[in-house]
Amino acid sequence: MSEFYSDKDVQREVTELQGKSATAARLFDIRRIIGGLFVVYGVIVTIAGFTASDADLDKAEGVNINLWTGLGMLALGVFFLVWLKLRPVAPVPPDAVPGDEPRE
Repeated sequence: MSEFYSDKDVQREVTELQGKSATAARLFDIRRIIGGLFVVYGVIVTIAGFTASDADLDKAEGVNINLWTGLGMLALGVFFLVWLKLRPVAPVPPDAVPGDEPRE
Protein backbone atom coordinates (compact mmCIF):
# COMPACT_ATOMS: atom_id res chain seq x y z
CA MET A 1 0.00 0.00 0.00
CA SER A 2 1.63 3.21 -1.07
CA GLU A 3 0.53 6.63 0.00
CA PHE A 4 0.95 9.74 -2.07
CA TYR A 5 1.02 13.17 -0.56
CA SER A 6 0.33 16.33 -2.46
CA ASP A 7 2.54 19.38 -2.13
CA LYS A 8 -0.25 21.10 -0.22
CA ASP A 9 -0.32 18.29 2.39
CA VAL A 10 3.44 18.40 2.83
CA GLN A 11 3.42 22.19 3.17
CA ARG A 12 0.65 21.99 5.78
CA GLU A 13 2.62 19.41 7.80
CA VAL A 14 5.77 21.54 7.65
CA THR A 15 3.85 24.64 8.79
CA GLU A 16 2.34 22.74 11.73
CA LEU A 17 5.74 21.39 12.80
CA GLN A 18 7.31 24.86 12.58
CA GLY A 19 4.53 26.24 14.78
CA LYS A 20 5.10 23.51 17.36
CA SER A 21 8.85 24.13 17.27
CA ALA A 22 8.42 27.88 17.85
CA THR A 23 6.06 27.17 20.76
CA ALA A 24 8.59 24.79 22.33
CA ALA A 25 11.37 27.36 21.91
CA ARG A 26 9.31 29.99 23.74
CA LEU A 27 8.25 27.53 26.44
CA PHE A 28 11.77 26.38 27.25
CA ASP A 29 13.46 29.76 26.97
CA ILE A 30 16.17 29.85 29.66
CA ARG A 31 15.05 33.31 30.79
CA ARG A 32 11.66 31.91 31.78
CA ILE A 33 13.23 29.10 33.79
CA ILE A 34 15.80 31.29 35.55
CA GLY A 35 13.30 34.07 36.23
CA GLY A 36 10.70 31.68 37.59
CA LEU A 37 13.16 29.94 39.90
CA PHE A 38 14.53 33.22 41.23
CA VAL A 39 11.02 34.52 41.92
CA VAL A 40 9.99 31.32 43.75
CA TYR A 41 13.16 31.14 45.84
CA GLY A 42 13.08 34.90 46.40
CA VAL A 43 9.60 34.66 47.90
CA ILE A 44 10.71 31.82 50.19
CA VAL A 45 13.85 33.64 51.38
CA THR A 46 11.96 36.92 51.82
CA ILE A 47 9.40 35.19 54.03
CA ALA A 48 12.29 33.71 56.03
CA GLY A 49 13.64 37.26 56.38
CA PHE A 50 10.35 38.59 57.71
CA THR A 51 10.17 35.80 60.30
CA ALA A 52 13.81 36.07 61.45
CA SER A 53 14.38 35.90 65.19
CA ASP A 54 16.66 38.09 67.24
CA ALA A 55 19.16 35.23 67.46
CA ASP A 56 19.29 35.05 63.65
CA LEU A 57 19.91 38.78 63.42
CA ASP A 58 22.65 38.57 66.05
CA LYS A 59 24.42 35.87 64.01
CA ALA A 60 24.48 38.22 61.01
CA GLU A 61 25.66 41.20 63.09
CA GLY A 62 22.29 42.95 62.96
CA VAL A 63 21.75 42.63 59.20
CA ASN A 64 18.62 40.80 58.08
CA ILE A 65 20.47 38.95 55.33
CA ASN A 66 17.53 36.73 54.40
CA LEU A 67 15.31 39.72 53.77
CA TRP A 68 17.87 41.54 51.61
CA THR A 69 18.88 38.41 49.70
CA GLY A 70 15.23 37.49 49.10
CA LEU A 71 14.43 40.96 47.79
CA GLY A 72 17.47 40.82 45.52
CA MET A 73 16.41 37.43 44.19
CA LEU A 74 12.90 38.73 43.57
CA ALA A 75 14.26 41.73 41.67
CA LEU A 76 16.50 39.53 39.52
CA GLY A 77 13.66 37.09 38.78
CA VAL A 78 11.31 39.89 37.79
CA PHE A 79 14.07 41.36 35.60
CA PHE A 80 14.40 38.07 33.68
CA LEU A 81 10.63 37.74 33.23
CA VAL A 82 10.27 41.35 32.04
CA TRP A 83 13.20 40.83 29.67
CA LEU A 84 11.45 37.75 28.28
CA LYS A 85 8.24 39.73 27.78
CA LEU A 86 9.94 42.72 26.11
CA ARG A 87 12.32 40.69 23.87
CA PRO A 88 10.59 37.40 22.97
CA VAL A 89 12.28 34.68 20.95
CA ALA A 90 12.16 35.52 17.25
CA PRO A 91 10.33 32.91 15.17
CA VAL A 92 12.37 30.93 12.69
CA PRO A 93 11.73 32.04 9.10
CA PRO A 94 9.83 29.33 7.21
CA ASP A 95 12.43 29.14 4.43
CA ALA A 96 15.36 28.65 6.84
CA VAL A 97 16.66 25.09 6.98
CA PRO A 98 19.01 24.18 9.86
CA GLY A 99 22.53 23.46 8.62
CA ASP A 100 21.97 25.27 5.34
CA GLU A 101 24.09 28.33 6.17
CA PRO A 102 26.36 29.75 3.48
CA ARG A 103 30.02 28.87 3.86
CA GLU A 104 32.91 31.16 3.11
